[in-house]
Amino acid sequence: MDLFDKCERFTEHRVAQRAGFYPYFLPISENHGTEVTIGGKRLIMAGSNNYLGLTKHPKVMAAAEDALRRFGTSNNGSRFLNGTLELHVELEQRLAKFMRKEAALVYSTGYLTNLGSISALIDKGDTVILDKDAHACIVDGARLSFGDVRRFRHNDVRDLERVLSGLPQKSAKLVVVDGLYSMEGDIAPLQDIVRLCKEYGARLLVDDAHGIGVLGARGAGASEALGVEDQVDLVMGTFSKSFASLGGFIAGPKSVMDYLRHHARALIFSASMIPSSVAAALASLEILEHETGLRERLRAISDKMRNGFRAQGLEVGSGVGTPIIPIFIGDRVKTMVAWRNIYDRGVFVNAILVPAVQPGRDLLRTSYMATHQDSQLDTILRVVAEVHQEVGLELASKAS
Repeated sequence: MDLFDKCERFTEHRVAQRAGFYPYFLPISENHGTEVTIGGKRLIMAGSNNYLGLTKHPKVMAAAEDALRRFGTSNNGSRFLNGTLELHVELEQRLAKFMRKEAALVYSTGYLTNLGSISALIDKGDTVILDKDAHACIVDGARLSFGDVRRFRHNDVRDLERVLSGLPQKSAKLVVVDGLYSMEGDIAPLQDIVRLCKEYGARLLVDDAHGIGVLGARGAGASEALGVEDQVDLVMGTFSKSFASLGGFIAGPKSVMDYLRHHARALIFSASMIPSSVAAALASLEILEHETGLRERLRAISDKMRNGFRAQGLEVGSGVGTPIIPIFIGDRVKTMVAWRNIYDRGVFVNAILVPAVQPGRDLLRTSYMATHQDSQLDTILRVVAEVHQEVGLELASKAS
C-alpha cells in the first residue's frame, strides 16, 4: 500500500465544498475589528478569540510597528541561542508579576507552550492526568512525554478522584485542565481540583488561554476568579486571544521555569517569538491592567447574548459570564446548513463538528469582543432567530 493512499481516499471536504457548506480555511481579505471581509463580502465577526478587541487598538499597533523598525521582521534564531531579546525578558518579568508567580517563560506559540512544557516535565514513571476535553496541544504534550497518560470525564471531580486514588502514592503526578474551555465556554471546578491535587500529592497545570484577560477582577483568569491562583502550581496562557498577538507563556516557580528553559525541546529548537508580536503582547498587557472597563463591557455583552439565545429556546450550555457561547445542535448536517445560512446573512460563526466535540454535541461556536456594538449584537440575535425558524436549531436530543 502506498503511503498517500489515505490522502486520496479523504474526500469529505470536497463533498462539503461542492455543496457550498465548507466552513473552514475561508481567506479573510481585511480585518475591520468587529467585522471582516471575505470574498468581497463584509460580515460581523462572531467567531474570533479577540475577546478584548485589541488587534486594532492604536497602542498595540504602534508598539508592533516600533518593534518592527527596531528589530526587523525576525530574530533568526531560537531563544536558547541568539533569539532572546530584551523585550522577551521584559515580557516574562511583567507576566510573572501579573500572574503573581515567581517567573514566566515565553514560547513562540501557545500550542508549543503546552507541547514543550508537559513533555519536558513528565518522565518515565510519572503520570499526567487530563480532562477528556483538554485542548489538543495538552494531549499532544502528554503523548510526547515518556510518562503514563490518564483521562477523566470532563469537569467530573469524582472521576478525577477515581483516577488519582488508583495511582501509586509515591509516583509523580501532574493534573492538566483548561481554565475556560474553548468550545463550550464552561469553567473548570478549580477549587475542588486544587483540593484533590493536595490530597493526592499531584501538581496542577491550568491552561487558561481563553480565561486570561476575560475572567477575574484583574483579568488573570479562572484561577483568580475562583480564588485559587496561589494554590495552582502552573498557569499557561496564549497571546493570540486577549493579548492580540501570537505566542504563549507558562508561569510558576522559578526552578520550574529554569528547568523548562533548558529541557523543553519546543522552546530550544523553535525560532523565538518575533519582535512585533512581543511588543504587541506587552502593549496589550498594559491595556489589560489599566482599562478594566473592557472586561466589564465584555461581560455585559456575554450576558446579553447568552440570555438572548436562551429566550429563543436555544441550548447554550452552562457557561456564565464568559464570551464563548455555543449553540448546541447535535446534528452534523443541520449544523453545516445553519452555519451557511447565518454566513449568507452577514454573520461569521464557527461550525464545530465531531471529533472536535463529543458525538451528539455538534454546535455553532459564537464568541464576542468588548468592542462589539449593540447594533451588531442585535443583528446577530435577529439572524440566528431567522435561521432557527428556517432550520430548527434545537439540540437534537431535546427535539427527539
